[in-house]
Amino acid sequence: MNRTLKYALLTLLWLLVAGYVIWASAAARRNRKARTVARLEIEVVDSTSQGHLVSAEMVRRWISSSRIPTVGTAVDEVDLTAIERLIARNGFVDEAVAYIDYDAVLHIEISQRKPLLRLLTDGLNLYATADGHVFGAPRASSLYVPVVTGSYRPPFPGDYSGEVRAHIDSRLAEIDRRIEELEHEKYPYYRREIENDRDIAALRRMRIKRQWWRGESSEAFDKRVVELREKKAELRRLYRYRSRVYRERVEQIAARQQAERAAQKKLEKSYEDFMKLLTFVKIVEEDDFWRSEVVQIAARTTPSGALEVELVPRSGRFTILFGRLDDAEAKFDKLMRFYRSGLSAIGWDEYRTIDVRYRNQVVCKK
Repeated sequence: MNRTLKYALLTLLWLLVAGYVIWASAAARRNRKARTVARLEIEVVDSTSQGHLVSAEMVRRWISSSRIPTVGTAVDEVDLTAIERLIARNGFVDEAVAYIDYDAVLHIEISQRKPLLRLLTDGLNLYATADGHVFGAPRASSLYVPVVTGSYRPPFPGDYSGEVRAHIDSRLAEIDRRIEELEHEKYPYYRREIENDRDIAALRRMRIKRQWWRGESSEAFDKRVVELREKKAELRRLYRYRSRVYRERVEQIAARQQAERAAQKKLEKSYEDFMKLLTFVKIVEEDDFWRSEVVQIAARTTPSGALEVELVPRSGRFTILFGRLDDAEAKFDKLMRFYRSGLSAIGWDEYRTIDVRYRNQVVCKK
């Protein structure tokens, strides 16, 4: 077989392969267009023993209410992206994936978020994850997670859903913009102060000379001197008044800026307290004894804005005043030693409150 014939046969073979691929693709597209969605299957892939936030029936209702075509619709006409967005817009859904298999079955796989605790404080009803994502508790949700009650005010509004850090950053950016706007409000007063300083400098340079060439008398010159002094005194009072007003206006704006910076610090501190609360609940949940012993967590915001916690234990009839959460593990260790060496000997119903807020002390009240 000569070389020319060999190349011709290879070229023909590749043309046949390419033609078959094109024909097969076109046939697949025609077949796909002719097929319709046979059924809808929904799976929550990470349901756990804690319970569930989203169910297949719930998703079916969402899709039905949205009027997005599914079963009976041509496969190519099903808007999978719209379905995923519809499901994912619910804060308790972590991820939603929709696809259609070769049997024309529409599959929707959903992973739900895993809350660490439920906030029932100050009129709120929210779930929070360990990484600081919050979302409203859906109706008929049945998750078995620790519940935090009390008058605690978290650093986000009750209707917020999303990453708390993102909300804090947005608020901080708003405050930064207000501080910058206030800085611009100072500029006109700065300019007026400069102009006023120039007027004061010009006032100091004001002099008069006796007009000998006009034959001015001493009495006339003295009269002009008195008039000039009176004029300078009046202008001096005016310029001092202006200077005081401009300075007060700038100080007022600076005080408003300082208040905004204080609000930033308070907001950051509130976020730190919120994250400490999440860490605190994790400590309780990861310890077999405290997970069983702590029945209720009550959180409150003190007048200074700090977060303090009280615990209701399963044993005894007392309340544990835990206080701030800066050294939670050390306080639990101290409380455990008191459980073993104190309450076991004295009696579990002897005290009304057990206070572990103070360093190296356990204060009990009957």
